[in-house]
Amino acid sequence: MDHFEHCDLLEAEVDRFATLIDDRVLATPVPSCPEWTIADLTTHLGTVHRWAEHLVRSLAPERIASSTMGLGEPEPSGAWIHAGGSALVATLRAADPAAPMWAWGKDHHVRWWSRRQLHETLVHRMDAELALGLVPTTTAAVASDAIDEFLVNLARAAHFSPNVKNLHGDGARLVFRASDVDRAWAVVLHEDGFTVQDGAGAAPAAATLQGPALPLLLVIYRRAPLGTPGVVQTGDPAVVDLWMANSALE
Repeated sequence: MDHFEHCDLLEAEVDRFATLIDDRVLATPVPSCPEWTIADLTTHLGTVHRWAEHLVRSLAPERIASSTMGLGEPEPSGAWIHAGGSALVATLRAADPAAPMWAWGKDHHVRWWSRRQLHETLVHRMDAELALGLVPTTTAAVASDAIDEFLVNLARAAHFSPNVKNLHGDGARLVFRASDVDRAWAVVLHEDGFTVQDGAGAAPAAATLQGPALPLLLVIYRRAPLGTPGVVQTGDPAVVDLWMANSALE
């Protein structure tokens, strides 16, 4: 998927999230985001959209705190989400995807933001659906892209998700395999951290999590538990437990 495909998919996710939100659901707890209600989830996502839009519009060369942007008071509603998300999509579409700018992840270009914001919105839309008793859906291609984006960027999230620093080991390989798109990733736990490699090779794995891309994504993001139907765990459970205990984006 390229930048403009990510923009199109982000626009659709903004619309899907916005349609879920009205005054009747704002007080609903969000089990996948402990201590949050749907109002909190909506405030978070709408603020992130406005923060990202400001960064991309100004091609920010370094991080700018959202608190300094004058974003105004949040109004957790579907209309507020739609307004901020639509502005973000418009700014991303108007920008050169290859333009350099700050990003907290691996790729310091505008195109990083369209992909990150797609999957930020996707996962939080699924949070809202789970809270409302709905069954989250997306295509296998989008779920697979979300897994890849998460794994590629996770090591650089350690400054705001400090438990990521605990993800190290003695060379053990943890393989994630999305069976419906025939794609696999291998996380190699080194003494000083971890790397992510193509997991399609024959190198032995200490442990494997395998299943269709969507349930596998939900497990990786800790939106569904280990043992979720369709996701099969094999190998050393200690390797999987280490990963699951320390890989959350906070």
